[in-house]
Amino acid sequence: MTRLHQYLKLFVSGTSGNVAITFALASLPLVGFVGSAIDFSRANAAKTAMQAAVDSTALALSRDADSLTAAEINIKANAYFKSIFIRPDVKGIVITGAYSNTTGSKVVVNGSGAVDTTFMGALGFEHLPINVSSTAAWGINKLRVALALDVTGSMAEDGKMPALKDAAKALLKQLQAAARGPGDIYVSIVPFARYVNIGKANFTKSLIDWTEWDKQHGTWECSGNSSYNNSHASNCRWKPDDHSKWEGCVSDRGDIDGPSSQNYDQKVLPPNSDTSSEYPAEQPDGCPATIRQLTYDWDELNRIIDDLRPEGSTNQPIGLVWAWQTLVGGGAMVSPPKDTKSVYSEAIILMSDGLNTQNRWYGNGASQSSQVDKRMYDSSRNGSGTCANAKDAGIIIYTIQVNTGHDPTSKLLRDCASGRDKFTEIKSAHQMVAVFESIGSALSKLHLAN
Repeated sequence: MTRLHQYLKLFVSGTSGNVAITFALASLPLVGFVGSAIDFSRANAAKTAMQAAVDSTALALSRDADSLTAAEINIKANAYFKSIFIRPDVKGIVITGAYSNTTGSKVVVNGSGAVDTTFMGALGFEHLPINVSSTAAWGINKLRVALALDVTGSMAEDGKMPALKDAAKALLKQLQAAARGPGDIYVSIVPFARYVNIGKANFTKSLIDWTEWDKQHGTWECSGNSSYNNSHASNCRWKPDDHSKWEGCVSDRGDIDGPSSQNYDQKVLPPNSDTSSEYPAEQPDGCPATIRQLTYDWDELNRIIDDLRPEGSTNQPIGLVWAWQTLVGGGAMVSPPKDTKSVYSEAIILMSDGLNTQNRWYGNGASQSSQVDKRMYDSSRNGSGTCANAKDAGIIIYTIQVNTGHDPTSKLLRDCASGRDKFTEIKSAHQMVAVFESIGSALSKLHLAN
């Protein structure tokens, strides 16, 4: 006992081990902080997965919520959630669903649970709670999307046209799935090259400017025995062809930019008494497919995509302004009436594989024309042009540059987009599907307000 007492006195009075003891004691909070970070990271990952699952649950319930009782909505919410959320680390899951139609129809799904801690238990926290919520709304938020698709000759190269068709169809499938009912989502398709085709049935309407068309399409009619069957003979006159022979193509309307120009090619104002506000008729060899105005006939939209063909030079400004025109209607376009109880989001997806080469006034169809660019976005005038006009009107613009030819990055398309996150440049055709699907996912969130 005496010896043990001596050893204890030596231990208490000893100082040679103080550093080790101090480090051991100081490491306890350090280990606690590191452990807490790990526990929080696990809980955050679980919450992200749970949020995605309740998003999907809310969207699934929205399809028939108005025909279900409150109890049935809860049963379906739990069944659907559990079928897609496989995370055994989340305990005590509670899912509730509710439907209301007081200010538009909506389904709200709430979820809660907890993740057991590994390290934080030592600090008195045995569980980290998780709470998520998602809302699928309809009858208030509706969507209208215009696809301005480049169908110029270069789209025949590098597999771009087949890739465009696959990508556009994938987008249509996404939008169709997001639409709860007819009219929730409308889509228009505007194939463009140097011209657009507004439909030859419009030949009877006063909105067409026939001035140049009449000069180029017709025959000389002469009376008497004139040896000159042309304008050299006083008894000959030029008779323009019947306008019913027109195939539907128009070029940029308006005058060349100047002090008195109204810049009609950058606006969606309806034609008026000013001839330059009308749409100049054209009869090119490669007239693009006819614009499909807003519709939710998904089968027809897919058929139109199938029929796209590449031909002609690039004029992005005309594709953009006519995409905008399909959204608002007027002139040659008819936009379906809007429900006054709903809020509408309108978007344009402008896809092009080249640089602007030719419009009604500028360019040779082969090399880039900065003058054509400026009709859409003029950086020397604070970005004025069609892009700014459309965005000022509340239109969301997504732009895609399919750059398989190693052209410079299109500053025009980048600046035209509604934010840098809405411009995408891709280097190979097969990337188109992923880009269109990404945009489709963003647009589909119209019905999800987390």
